[in-house]
Amino acid sequence: MFDRLRHSKLMFWSVEILILIFVVIGLTQVSFLFAPVATFFSTLLIPILSAGFLFYLFNPIVKLLQKFHISRNISILLIFLVVIGALVLVFMAVLPNLIYQVTQFVTNIPDFLKGVRLFISKASHYTWYQRLNIGKYVASLQISPSKVLSKVLGGFSTGLPTVIGSVASMMISIITIPVMLFYFLKDGENFVPSIQKMLPHRYHEEVATVFTRLNSTLSHYIGGQAIECLFVGTFTFIGYLIIGMPYAYLLGFIAGIVTIIPYLGPYIGIAPALAIAATEGWTKMLLVVVVVVIIQMTDGNFIYPNVIGRSLDIHPLTIIILLMVAGNLWGLLGTILAVPTYAVIKTVVTYLYELYRFHQEHKHDEDADSDEENAGEAHQIKDQADPQLKNK
Repeated sequence: MFDRLRHSKLMFWSVEILILIFVVIGLTQVSFLFAPVATFFSTLLIPILSAGFLFYLFNPIVKLLQKFHISRNISILLIFLVVIGALVLVFMAVLPNLIYQVTQFVTNIPDFLKGVRLFISKASHYTWYQRLNIGKYVASLQISPSKVLSKVLGGFSTGLPTVIGSVASMMISIITIPVMLFYFLKDGENFVPSIQKMLPHRYHEEVATVFTRLNSTLSHYIGGQAIECLFVGTFTFIGYLIIGMPYAYLLGFIAGIVTIIPYLGPYIGIAPALAIAATEGWTKMLLVVVVVVIIQMTDGNFIYPNVIGRSLDIHPLTIIILLMVAGNLWGLLGTILAVPTYAVIKTVVTYLYELYRFHQEHKHDEDADSDEENAGEAHQIKDQADPQLKNK
């Protein structure tokens, strides 16, 4: 009985689970040993992700230039020159306007808060406002210029060391990202052959296929997201200019940046616009909604399907669940990386499943052919034996 229990699946999985629990408990007790490793990877995470994003953005352009018989190194050099020129143009034309509008907004915060309070006082006469008891919640927020400014200044003074550390980290990233991008673009084609050399020859074709699918998935997603962010940001800015929204440049920039977050981006982007429009009345708020709806309908019906398409093939409910879980676990970075990470995992798992099905069907066909051969040999032996039995 004990031998049978010892060799049973229940005993096997019970021991496996217990070992896993003890390993997890042991690792939590010595977590301080892994802190330097975690710090090392977290320091490299942003530069590697940024360089990887830019690699998938520019690698198709490098391949296109190579078709015109331009060497890979010259293609990379041309791309770097164009990017540097574009950055100089941004700093000369876009950044000053953006900084000006940010400065204007910060300067006008007291007036903005007065406008919000005026809007709230006007809305308090409506029945829905009284039924929802919104005044109680607004009073608990204690919205006043002096308190808001004191909290902002207090938060800035206490978080000054963090700000300095973030600026230093950003400067290091600005230096390391172009270097990483250069080597990604230069030696990216050698990545798959390097992986193949570490594996047996029979797996080379499978490795090439799965990485080709991963490259296609990430290229479609990253390139599509870049075009979508540019479209939403530009046309939101134009739309806000048409309706006479203040800080149109700043609001269009915010709308373009947050579009990188699927489904939630439009709601995050419209929130500051509605808050500013509330100081100018219901008509301006309605116009903001109209602009955002028109842009999102155009994006959803024309830009997203044609640029990104259905290459990811992920259900909207799955994306929402991914964003909720990743946002709670890893914050803003998690919401940005959740969808492409899931797409990569799904691509690998789908290919491995297809490979497994192919091998199973191939094995089944071989077994069937073997059975047919055995049956044929049996019939041949029987046919040879029948005349001999008749002669006897």
